[in-house]
Amino acid sequence: MIDIRQYTTKSETGEAAAAFGAQAISDAIARRGLANIVIATGASQFETLAALVMHEEIDWTRVTAFHLDEYIGMPDTHPASFRRYIKERFTGKLPTLGAFHFIDGDAPDLQAELERINALLDRRPIDVMFAGIGENGHLAFNDPPADFTSTVAFKVVELEERCRRQQFGEGWFATLDEVPAVAISMTVQRMMSSRIVVLTVPDERKAEAVREVLEGPVTNLWPASILQQHPACHVFLDLAAASKLTNKPIAARA
Repeated sequence: MIDIRQYTTKSETGEAAAAFGAQAISDAIARRGLANIVIATGASQFETLAALVMHEEIDWTRVTAFHLDEYIGMPDTHPASFRRYIKERFTGKLPTLGAFHFIDGDAPDLQAELERINALLDRRPIDVMFAGIGENGHLAFNDPPADFTSTVAFKVVELEERCRRQQFGEGWFATLDEVPAVAISMTVQRMMSSRIVVLTVPDERKAEAVREVLEGPVTNLWPASILQQHPACHVFLDLAAASKLTNKPIAARA
């Protein structure tokens, strides 16, 4: 089931996604005494994360978090590093956070790092996953044609050109050639195992992907379309991202 909510601005969209996700985290803590969450990165998550860290009603000491992906061979000092992004926008704002398990993309032994992070996530069912989609419809770094069958938690993936052009276009890299061609990504099946998905997608440049993902057939050529089969996927769009939908969602207020 996909629940689609539309807001006027990126700020309203991010605040609404954060409020919904915060309630889901608190509900998981009330139900089980803890919550396991996944945090997304990238430009689409700026407003969501800025709002989420302000939700003081969450008992962050009971939260364990992971992120979706990281470039291979990139140090966490690089401006495009997702570890750096998370430290600046999430963990650095939450001193009481129970734990955050980072993907070490420049680990000297990549296979050992995959085994380590896979084992950690295997022991922790995901309560709430925050995510976005790429201009090519990717989920995390599962670019088309995405692998819909792998059941490991994280794997090495290759980045297709449209994905790499998006990273360059968003200003994370000085040139397209600097964008890495490989990364570690959470797999589609593991993302689908999340109890609740909070999908935040702002900007007109994502409008084509939004239409294909939400209204097109489920296909690995638009990887996020598989979320149509998720039992609790909640989508937060701004007007620009929703502009190409045939069935316009009812406008909501944050």
